[in-house]
Amino acid sequence: MAGRADGGPRTPVPYRGTWAEELLDQLRPTARDPRRLVAWLARTVDAAVCLRGGDGTLLAGEPITLDDTLVADVVTGRISAAAVQDAGRHLRLVAVRHPGRPQPRDVSTGVLAVARRDPFDRDAAEIVTHTAGVVELLLRERALTAAGQRLRRATADLRLAIMQLLMVEDTVAARRVAAGLWPGLLDTDTALVYVVESSPEERDRLAEECLDLTDGQALVVRCPAMDGHVIVLSPEPTAQDGLRTLVRERPAAYLGGSLRQSLAQTASAYGQAISALAVARFSPDHTAVYAERTHPERLMAPAALQAWSADVLRPLDTLPHHTRAELLATTRLGLQFTAVNAAKVLGVSRNTVRARMDRVESLLGTDFSDLTVRALAHLALNTQAGDAHAPVDGAAPGAPAVRVDALLTGPALRTWAHDLLGRLDQDGRDLRGTLRAWIAAGGNAERAAQALGVHAQTVREHVRGAEPVLEHRLLAGGTDLYEVVLAHLAAGDLAAPALGRANRGPSDAPVHE
Repeated sequence: MAGRADGGPRTPVPYRGTWAEELLDQLRPTARDPRRLVAWLARTVDAAVCLRGGDGTLLAGEPITLDDTLVADVVTGRISAAAVQDAGRHLRLVAVRHPGRPQPRDVSTGVLAVARRDPFDRDAAEIVTHTAGVVELLLRERALTAAGQRLRRATADLRLAIMQLLMVEDTVAARRVAAGLWPGLLDTDTALVYVVESSPEERDRLAEECLDLTDGQALVVRCPAMDGHVIVLSPEPTAQDGLRTLVRERPAAYLGGSLRQSLAQTASAYGQAISALAVARFSPDHTAVYAERTHPERLMAPAALQAWSADVLRPLDTLPHHTRAELLATTRLGLQFTAVNAAKVLGVSRNTVRARMDRVESLLGTDFSDLTVRALAHLALNTQAGDAHAPVDGAAPGAPAVRVDALLTGPALRTWAHDLLGRLDQDGRDLRGTLRAWIAAGGNAERAAQALGVHAQTVREHVRGAEPVLEHRLLAGGTDLYEVVLAHLAAGDLAAPALGRANRGPSDAPVHE
């Protein structure tokens, strides 16, 4: 009666005529596992089997006591196989070459050891030999798969690094990094940004499909801030058609796209795509492109707006160019999103984002906890980003400074503001009064509730109720909220804060800390 080499008697298992087919079956995509293959070999030849790596690590099977000298002969290549009888058991050792450590390209020799009580007949020896060859194939495939995964992760990290460089307007470094892997990708002055939203579980597959359809002609990044978002920066608008097709095939996917922007304005384009994504959630085809709706800055005198923005940001002009660009880009994102999400997008810590914004806040001598200040700072920063290469009329240090009141009192802007906020007057809940108090309280529902003498939940419900009326997202913050804040300033519902030379007191006046 046959039995295991390391145990008691066991009912013999006759060799099946289909062992070759069963061995080939181990190569099916769903069955490629060295441990499963070793277990199959143990059952087939009724033996104890172990697979050891070149460093002696047990890769599969069960430990078997082996002669170190014999193993060394096999591992070093002195012999490729050995058949011995030792302590009442019959042993077969076969060399198995496989990718070693620490680098996948390194090749080491392991050992497939088979021990049983009965001698190895011709069939059993053949099964062991052929199995060793299949083990090599599986180990190589596993190493290649692991190397491919590392390469994909490294490539994804590189794409994210390029996007983060673009977010802080470092287009020179972004082009330099991209040139090695994607020649010509950023050889353009302008691009469009798209954001595709799906479930976090679906995101990886969606990102791979975005990569396939753009065929290296777009920068595809898994958003570090939002688990379900894929960011696509494309120099050509043709990518939009393919992205629309992907969204149509997924009932829970959405697509938002920006207008064409310069590479230095990638952060602004990203913000536009996020705004469009909010609209896409209510669109029949789940897609939307940033709308050229009436934005308040378009109703201001361009030269005055440009000069005012340059004056507001003048305290940063003494900084080195790279530092200034870094602070401005970080602050733009920090005002558009939360500090945590801005940090993820930029690849820095949230403390770094807050430190940079605190520095800008200090240089401007203002307080970003005030929503009206944030709205005006957002306006100045985006105007500066949009006119980065345009001449600035009236922005020289000695020129008269433009007062913010002059920007906010134009007839076109006031008409827009009254029309927008007037929509709230039709509601019997006094949404306008609640919204004004909420903005004055810095977006804090509890403080607004105390000022109004109502419950904080009532404030939240009123603000939420104002969103569909105004067609602006308020609780999420960002551009939509700041536009509504500017409407309150233009309509005279709120007082404009001091921002810029013309609106500040004497040089020895106290500043807000």
